[in-house]
Amino acid sequence: MPRAYPFFVCLCFSLTTLGQQPAAEAIKTALQEGGHYAGQVLLDEEGWSRCDYDWMDGKWHAYETAWHTGQVINGLLYAYEITQDSSLLATARHAGNWWVTLTIEDDPRLKGYLRAVHGDEVGALINFTTIADGTPGLFRLSRLTGDPRYAEVATRAGQWALDHLYLEEEGLIYDLVDAQTGEIWTDKSPFYEGELTVHQVARPNNEGFLFKDMYEFTGEERYREAFINLCNSLVEKQHDNGFWMDYHPNSIEKGRIHPRSNIWYAESLIAGYELTGDRRYLEAAYRTGKAVVDWQQKDGVIYYRNYTEPERMNRSSICGSAVSFAGILWLELREHGYQEEFEKPIQEAARWVMQNRFAADHPDPNLRGAFLETRRRHKDGRTLIRVRDIATSFGLRFLAIYYQTYYGA
Repeated sequence: MPRAYPFFVCLCFSLTTLGQQPAAEAIKTALQEGGHYAGQVLLDEEGWSRCDYDWMDGKWHAYETAWHTGQVINGLLYAYEITQDSSLLATARHAGNWWVTLTIEDDPRLKGYLRAVHGDEVGALINFTTIADGTPGLFRLSRLTGDPRYAEVATRAGQWALDHLYLEEEGLIYDLVDAQTGEIWTDKSPFYEGELTVHQVARPNNEGFLFKDMYEFTGEERYREAFINLCNSLVEKQHDNGFWMDYHPNSIEKGRIHPRSNIWYAESLIAGYELTGDRRYLEAAYRTGKAVVDWQQKDGVIYYRNYTEPERMNRSSICGSAVSFAGILWLELREHGYQEEFEKPIQEAARWVMQNRFAADHPDPNLRGAFLETRRRHKDGRTLIRVRDIATSFGLRFLAIYYQTYYGA
């Protein structure tokens, strides 16, 4: 493992002139450098993402590996589509091959699902979010390579979830399954105490629009119906502030809003609008997109922890993945008629992402070409400051979509 470097020499950002739209060639360079970093540094030899790099001890710390790897796959493929660098497609396929090995075949209770355990503080539990939002890259990989295995693995897992976790009348999906016992957690959660309601163990979880991808891959109407039902559920359960405050990892009691989960829901609603033409979905996504603008600071940054009272935001952790994901949502809204409203935040996000990257010749090889995201935590008397892989994964997606929007054919 490459050795660690002192904190004060870790940042060597690539800069773009402040106030200027990033140039096409600069974006392609960022995609190339970030893509090589993702494929050569973020991915382990077996093909899974090493996740978080600790600035203090110079070590990688993995958790929810399948989800993080899914984000890397998706980011690599977006970068490949702009750069046409075949090495990015090859490394995405390497990671996709690792995902295939997670398919459960030896346990009749879970046969077809994915052993995508969360790890970290959640332990040996499979979170449906990992499956739903970890698989868009697998469907994309099948489309780009012509190899159906990746989409088939994702579809089998989604089918298992529909058969075992889906609450059709409520428009919800149970979150957690114990990978060791096969138990579905219907009345307990690692995130809540006491007697729980269904809304604390299940969510209107449409992120990654898994069932839409399954429908388009197979043509089976059941998957389309489930996807639309979840879109309807999201519209019904959205709060006036544009977020879904009743569902973890938001907290209505604390007024805390997660920086990405609400954007995932909004993104799935835009996919629902594209599939059906139902403007309720687009309007709900617009409410989220407009609310997220309030998180963005003057320099374009978004922090990890935001609240219903904006002045309470916690500036200790920089959420580069949220900057990029918000940019993706705003670009999608721009495409569907909101050209003027989101232009300024889009450009501010693009400039921030371009400026806040580690140089390709950075002295620490663990960070060369990485996009910036810091997560500061305190544990056992230590301060942990980690650079997270997802800043690069989401940054690649955002810059690729940005390039196609402003410089594409």
